[in-house]
Amino acid sequence: MPSENGSAPASAADTITIQSFAFSGPLTVAPGATVTVMNDDSVDHTVTADSAGGFDVTVPAHGTATFTAPKTPGSYAFHCSIHPSMKHSTLTVS
Repeated sequence: MPSENGSAPASAADTITIQSFAFSGPLTVAPGATVTVMNDDSVDHTVTADSAGGFDVTVPAHGTATFTAPKTPGSYAFHCSIHPSMKHSTLTVS
């Protein structure tokens, strides 16, 4: 069902959730897909690709942000640049 602005809502399948300083499981999306990040924590986090040129978005506490997945298929490991212990999650583009 389209939202009020006429675009389709983000698919739950294209969503990364941050909760208790941890990312939800690995995610697979289409090249160039819009990825939604929901932060359930009370502090800001980032979703930052381990390799340069991937993606980097800041997600405010109890907020939501989006980024565009890379257009090149592959596996992209990511982490939170604010909290170095938050890593070991992967975005697969296929």
